[in-house]
Amino acid sequence: MPKVFVTRQIPEPGLDLLRQFAEVKVWPEELPPPRETLLREVKDCDALVSLLTDRIDGELLDQASKLKVVANYAVGYDNMDISAATQRGVLLTNTPGVLTDTTADLAFTLILAAGRRIVEANRYVMAGKWKTWGPTLLLGQDIHGATLGLVGLGRIGSAVARRAQGFNMKVLYYSVPRNEEMEKELGVEYVSFDELLSQSDFISIHVPLTPDTRHLFNAEAFSKMKPTAVLVNTARGPIVDEAALYNALKSGQIAAAGLDVMDPEPPKADNPLLKLDNVTIVPHIASASIATRTRMATMAAENVVAALKGQIPPNILNKEAWDKRRK
Repeated sequence: MPKVFVTRQIPEPGLDLLRQFAEVKVWPEELPPPRETLLREVKDCDALVSLLTDRIDGELLDQASKLKVVANYAVGYDNMDISAATQRGVLLTNTPGVLTDTTADLAFTLILAAGRRIVEANRYVMAGKWKTWGPTLLLGQDIHGATLGLVGLGRIGSAVARRAQGFNMKVLYYSVPRNEEMEKELGVEYVSFDELLSQSDFISIHVPLTPDTRHLFNAEAFSKMKPTAVLVNTARGPIVDEAALYNALKSGQIAAAGLDVMDPEPPKADNPLLKLDNVTIVPHIASASIATRTRMATMAAENVVAALKGQIPPNILNKEAWDKRRK
């Protein structure tokens, strides 16, 4: 029977599906398996279900002579070396589409929470500071009628744009490449990155982490934003230069930030962002609804099962590896 190693406990429906076709071993701890453990476990595995915290590279693949497929339990895959896997004929998959609306919900939650200072207000009440209604108490930014700038207009960015329609927001976007089809469908306006920075009241990031997007939001970018602007990041932590963000928030160069992702994750205890009132940070929970995380588990399992049956996985990332294996 094929062997599958799962690097963290995932919802049971996914594991149940895997167990119908393979011998399944699950890493039981909350933290990811240490690197040496992962390298040992893959030696006799036919399939691996990985998380973003697991580095899938040439070193690991060379330890796994039987490995047919690695199923990432995520839509993102910057933890995977696609070239190395393709060279070795190992199939890589992800879980796209299923988490689009759930992630967009969280992005808009952070827009609301950071803009209206919800977490700060909650702390204020819990600390016993609420004495009376005050005309200038915890004033935030209006969301309705504001200008939202989207950096990236793919699945998730487009879903956020749809939510913005309910708040009568003007939506600008910057994306490479330009998405003219979505412009027409959603009534959004394409602008340059600098224009988006200078015109937006809220900016929400929806691009993958690449060499071009790493530290896209740096000191120069923050200097072009409004002092009332709010930055939201539900994409990847390294897209934002955290030192520059801290300086921008601390100095009042921008008003607030809402972060679902950081660099590194989790943040170190001495990260100065943790000490600011005008930043809302949650622990990478954009896709964390029961329904979505369960569907991600079954999608990952379906990708593995297809590969073990000799079929092309439904969410393959490197079809070249499949073509190579079929020759």
